[in-house]
Amino acid sequence: MIRFAMLGSGSKGNATLIEHGGTRLLVDCGFNLKETEARLLRLGVEPASLSGILVTHEHSDHLSGVGRLARRHRVPVYMTYGTHRVWQDAEVPALIRFSPHQRFEIGGLAIEPYPVPHDAAEPCQYVIAAGDGAARRRIGILSDAGHISAHMRAVLAGCDALMLECNHDPELLRLGPYPPSLKLRVGGDRGHLSNGQAAALLSGYETARLQHLVLMHLSETNNRPPLALDAIRGALDGDLAGLRCADQAMGLEWAEVV
Repeated sequence: MIRFAMLGSGSKGNATLIEHGGTRLLVDCGFNLKETEARLLRLGVEPASLSGILVTHEHSDHLSGVGRLARRHRVPVYMTYGTHRVWQDAEVPALIRFSPHQRFEIGGLAIEPYPVPHDAAEPCQYVIAAGDGAARRRIGILSDAGHISAHMRAVLAGCDALMLECNHDPELLRLGPYPPSLKLRVGGDRGHLSNGQAAALLSGYETARLQHLVLMHLSETNNRPPLALDAIRGALDGDLAGLRCADQAMGLEWAEVV
């Protein structure tokens, strides 16, 4: 059995836990050390029990807490070569760099990074799997991407759980308080996925094995959970019991993929 949880998701900080057997990974850490430790403990996780921290890219809401957490609790850090080149706090006990096309393993988990279009040095997202044959289970993560490529669709096909960015509603973004340059960045090809773009990924998606669909990285300014949920429901063949939104303050409680 593989399971996942979130410490929080949104523009103020992101971190996702994935666990299988004795392997426990944190994907990103955009909270300060004290807040990260408190949120981990809220989920029943001792920080020193982490097997590694997987980084998606260098933006502060994903990376700002990684260095201190890694040093305090002696946790290895994994990131792309490009992310490492621009990281301002690279002094950690163990740093493993990789290509976003390079598969690797950490303990009992198979890690498949894949590149995404975002305004960062060498951003990636992940599909993380456990088990073999018919018992193999795959968790996909897609966030911080301005559009969806054919390669991204192929990598994310056949997941048992999917965490999917629904960052903004285009109309709320257009009418909202952001300056024009930031609106262009968020809505651009190397920005963030809108509700409609996320829904387009799911149009025709094989949902028979999809146990969990978590909408993540919702903008508190430019989106609302009901808008994101309505867009996604419109793209699915019927409702999905495991469809929900992750929260910035409370994250997401543990969910099992069986």
